[in-house]
Amino acid sequence: VQLQACGGGLVQPGGSLRLSCAVPESLFSGNNLGWYRQAPGKQREWVARITTFGLALYVDGVKGRFSISRDNAKNMVYLQMNSLKPEDTAIYYCNALSGIRVIGYWGQGTEVTVSS
Repeated sequence: VQLQACGGGLVQPGGSLRLSCAVPESLFSGNNLGWYRQAPGKQREWVARITTFGLALYVDGVKGRFSISRDNAKNMVYLQMNSLKPEDTAIYYCNALSGIRVIGYWGQGTEVTVSS
């Protein structure tokens, strides 16, 4: 089952975006959720992860700027991105995790472009 992320767009440096992802019930319950990104010419990388208990972890480059959250009533996961930088430009994906292992199929992602 693919997970579909949305909310991307073109934003100026220093701007903000909020990404959303609807997670199928079969993947949401009891699993960690994560955001990943793939910049042009680079491999996909992990960005943030949130556990079933709400513990959030981030890659060093986004700490203090990005915030991951989950809505257990709506089966949604969000990524609030503030103080965006050009190096944040990428296609962003969400997925469900068993521990740190990705268990869902990758969707098309949502494109974020940070440029003036």
